[in-house]
This record gives sequence, structure tokens and C-alpha cells, in this order.
Amino acid sequence: MQRSKLIGALVAVAAIAVQGAAASEPVSDAVAPPLAGSAASNRAATADPLGTLLNKLSSEHPAESARLQPLPDADTSIDLWQRIRRGFAMQDLTTRPAQTSTRWYAAQPDYIGRMAGRANLYLFHIVEEIERRGMPTELALLPFVESAMKPEAESHAKAAGLWQFIPSTGKIYQLEQNLWRDERRDVLESTRAALDYLQKLYDEFGDWHLALAAYNCGEGCVGRAVERAKARKRATDYTSLALPRETQGYVPKLQAIKNIVRDPAAYNVELPAIRNEPYFAVLRKTRDIDVDTAARLAEMPADEFRALNPSFNRPLIPAFAGTSAGKANLLLPADRAEIFLANLAAYESTGQPLASWTTHTVSSAETVETIAARVGVSADHLREANRIPHRHRLAAGSTILIPRDESMAADVAPEQLTAALSLLPERPSQRTITYRVRRGDTLNGIARRYGSSADEIAGLNRLRNRNLFAGQRLNIVVAGSSGPVATRTAAAKPAARPR
Repeated sequence: MQRSKLIGALVAVAAIAVQGAAASEPVSDAVAPPLAGSAASNRAATADPLGTLLNKLSSEHPAESARLQPLPDADTSIDLWQRIRRGFAMQDLTTRPAQTSTRWYAAQPDYIGRMAGRANLYLFHIVEEIERRGMPTELALLPFVESAMKPEAESHAKAAGLWQFIPSTGKIYQLEQNLWRDERRDVLESTRAALDYLQKLYDEFGDWHLALAAYNCGEGCVGRAVERAKARKRATDYTSLALPRETQGYVPKLQAIKNIVRDPAAYNVELPAIRNEPYFAVLRKTRDIDVDTAARLAEMPADEFRALNPSFNRPLIPAFAGTSAGKANLLLPADRAEIFLANLAAYESTGQPLASWTTHTVSSAETVETIAARVGVSADHLREANRIPHRHRLAAGSTILIPRDESMAADVAPEQLTAALSLLPERPSQRTITYRVRRGDTLNGIARRYGSSADEIAGLNRLRNRNLFAGQRLNIVVAGSSGPVATRTAAAKPAARPR
């Protein structure tokens, strides 16, 4: 394949990233970086001739495949915590569970600090959306309870993202879950869906505590509890209903976070400063682009890029990969957006493609190994890019990513967005079990127990990190008698607190 030009262009972009690294601020910092257009964001243009050249190229050859959406206005006279406090509108819970949860959180200042540090990336957008809808700002604190402010979080019930949507509810609220991306992890789309759902629940029950309880256990669960209370001529407020144990503790956890945010000094907690201004900018992409290429053009580490764009499941971001008018949105730190656009314009002026991957539909005669040999990469590299665990083969008709050469289509076709990847055990004698994680389990320990490998289990379960929690379910391929693939569930001790 003729890839030397592409490799050369990527090397050039990597060199740009190295020269601009000093201007990049870590996404994990507790204080948001300066806005685009500030002194920090212009350092690349003023500190070296390359920045001046990029700006010149950007003006002469504006980026064709990305458009920057306007940043919302910001009142910098207050910080974001103050803004949230001003919008508190729910009646306080003063119950014993609320007091117990408040003491628990107050006793974990490091945990609160880590969550708040992660919230720095997402909280301004969430508050903006809540205020635009006229909803109580307590709701902006719900992801602290749901996911500890981790958009990559996944529960044992397969709930995912900041707002912890299970697959079925995500589909009801138009969150795409496909080969390319899982919008339950998308900051913009999951926030939109969560607020849609919460408003619907409030409209149904007429009370925010009941709406929150229904968000946790389902509207049917709360509806039945209300009907039982009415039949017994009892009160139907949240504290009076007979609800599942988890739900009884759910709303008090939000009250506990609210108590600490309202008066952190009273609980000897110091909240990290979060400025009342956008952390990220939104760019609308109209061309395919590699995740790593996008990160290099933004002059930021790939893991920090993924922290803002955790919904993408593959190393390629197709242009038509989202529910927003069919185009893919990229989120970038606000002070990286102009740098990204300048670098993108320079890159596009070379005529080189932004993506090094394209799709391939697997025939019945093909294997990972034969495909890898034909396209000139290792089988392990192809498995990693497509999340194909070892001891599994591809079902005919599956769609996978393969390296793109100059003879291939320019971008992934829109109809490929509904493509699927199906896996089968490599040998008929294998079967799949479902194992429930116990306290003290590690991925390596489980792998040794079942004659597998940590990499294989991580790949099969699409684990984004390898820290396990009690009650988590893992699929594991084990040797067994011939016949159809079987599934069994291993016994487990009671699950620990999941978040």
C-alpha cells in the first residue's frame, strides 16, 4: 500500500504537537484553562514562527471539515459553585438517611475532590442546559451520585456514562449505541437525554424527589408504590413510600452532595475552584478522522482527548456518527479549539486524508489472521483496533476496521453506521460463562482461575479500565464440552457499594 505520504504527514503533525506541548494544560486540572483567544491559547502563534505560519495557512486555507460552534456567554464574576447554589429549588430532605449520607461524603474529602476535579470538564455545560430548561440546579449534582462524574463509568447492570443509562432506556431517549459510538457516554447527548427523562418524570409525578426515585428504579416502580400508598390511605411523598432499599438511599445521597456544596466549610470540605465559563468548545466534523490524529491536531494527549470524547468506540471517528444532524461533534478544551482549526487547515492543505482506517465486510472464508496479512498489519493490531478478544473469530457479515490505502473510499459511507460486529468462539468446544466479581477479585486472578488472560477478558467485556467492583458481571470464555455456547452465572458474595 502507498502510505508513505500519510505517515509523513502524521509525523509532521506529531512534531507540531511536541512544539506546542508547553501550551497545553492537563484536562484533569481542577481549574479550567483560559478561554480560546486568551494569552494562553495564542502562545503557539506568538512564541514561535510555526504558530504564525499555521495562522497564515488557516486564513489562506480555512479548515474545510470542521466548524466551531459559538461558546456560550459566561459571568466570570462568580464561580460555578456559586451559580449552582443560586439555583437550588428542591425542598431539603432532613431525614436520617440524608444525614448519614452527608457524614459519609464529608468523611471522604479526597473522594469529593477527585469527583469535583473531573466535574470541572463537564459541569458548566450541564448547568447551562439545566438553567436553559428552568430546572433546579440540584440536578447538576446528580452525576456525582450516578457515576462519580466519570463518563466512562459502567455499572454491573450495564448502565453507562455520566447519567448511567441502561441500554434500553438510552434507546428510548435516542442515544445511539452502535459499532462506532455509545452516546450514553457522550457528554452532550447523555445530558440532553437525562434532562428530557427527568423532566418527563417530574411531569408525571409532580415532585422532584419522586422523579429522582423513578430515575433510579423506574417510573413503574414508583407508580406502584404510590398506588399501594393510596390504597392504604397513606401519604405518597418520597419519604412515606415503600421503595427498594437502593432507592431509599438514592435521593439522600443527592441531598448530601447538595449539603456539602451549599456550605463546604461546615463539613470541613474544600471544593476545588471551577470557573463559571465553558471548559470545552464544540466542533462539528464533516469528514472522517482518527482519534489519535484529532488529538495531535489539538496538541493534547490522546487520553485527555478521550476524556472529553469518551463515546467513540473505535480509533476512527466517522463523519456521520451522531444524532445531531448526522454529524460527529468533537469536544476540545476551549483554549485548544483555535489551535486545532489552524493545524487542521494546514493538514488539509497538504491533501492528505485525516483517517487511516476504513471499513471491511467479512466473508465466511476470512479470519482475523488472513485479513491482517492481506492489509499488512499484525493480527494483534487488528484485534485491538476492533476490540476482538483472542479465542474468538468473526462471524460472516461483520464489519471491521482495516487500514485505508489511497485506492479505498474517501470516508465511511453513512449506511455503514448501522453495521455490526459479531463474534463466535474459535472452537465449538468453548463456551462462555458469566462471572460475578467478588470483593478482592482482580482481573489477573480471575483470568488465572479460568485459564484465560486479563487482556482477553478485558477485550471480551470492552473494559475501559481494569479496576473491578463487587457485583460486576464479566463474560469469560472457558473450555467445555462441544455443543452450543452456554452461559452460567458464578455465585458471588453480596455486592459492595458500586460508586
